[in-house]
Amino acid sequence: MPPPAEALNPMSTLPTHPTHLRRWPHSLLTTLLAILGEPRYWLIVAWVLTMISIPIIRWVVGDGVLHWGVIAGVLLQAAAVLAVVQGAWGTRETLRVMAIVIPLAWLVERIGSTTGIPFGSYHYTSSLAPLLGGVPLIIPIAWLMMLPAAWAVGAAITGRTHGWRFVAVSALAFTVWDLFLDPQMVGWGYWVWTEPGGYFGIPWINFFGWFVASGLITLAVRPQQPPITPLLVIYTITWFLQSVGQALFWNMLGPALAGFVGMGIFVVLSIRSRTQQSKRTINTLE
Repeated sequence: MPPPAEALNPMSTLPTHPTHLRRWPHSLLTTLLAILGEPRYWLIVAWVLTMISIPIIRWVVGDGVLHWGVIAGVLLQAAAVLAVVQGAWGTRETLRVMAIVIPLAWLVERIGSTTGIPFGSYHYTSSLAPLLGGVPLIIPIAWLMMLPAAWAVGAAITGRTHGWRFVAVSALAFTVWDLFLDPQMVGWGYWVWTEPGGYFGIPWINFFGWFVASGLITLAVRPQQPPITPLLVIYTITWFLQSVGQALFWNMLGPALAGFVGMGIFVVLSIRSRTQQSKRTINTLE
């Protein structure tokens, strides 16, 4: 049985009660030392540094770095997410989630790219090789790297990890990420839409497909209570990096603004819910 999330979260050492604020410098130092002593947080740092370095390296060596940058970014973010949830769920539960998400995500993409259901008609190119059944192997890993963060958003906003509200909010939090992702990946030639649609060349039905597919996978997994704070940090960092990257480095101002608003709504709602929960906890202790 894994230890309680508070014991695994260095941020829990920070003071929240007003009368404890005088201990802030000592608590902050304790928190920083705890983070530096946790390898799973090193993975978050490595992922962020990799994402920051991609446009810089591209300026130096050209577009050939994009393929390897995407692969490295997905693998590092997935590793960071898995390390975070393993600390809260334990190895067995983490492996169970992986064993459900990865094959289901591959199956959804396989069906989608061969039948057009539920996303619309598209196909992957060889640019994200290796492929299995026409689906790049990195794609199911990308689902795995963002679904737990979406579950944390759902849990933070709804206060639960079951029921239709949790599933719907989690699926929406996952779907709005594609406001960034799809235009960028299509622009880089990783997949092609048979009939381009109204959202910067992306068919609108694609987002309905994302919502349905991520909701069904969430129902299949039935996730336990996620470690909300570190996963929300990952979700927020993704939102920030995509917003800044697309607006300033990749010349995709439209998707950057749409994704900034779409994911930003869930970032704000999650932070607001967590803040209100903390206030209720403090009032209860008083």
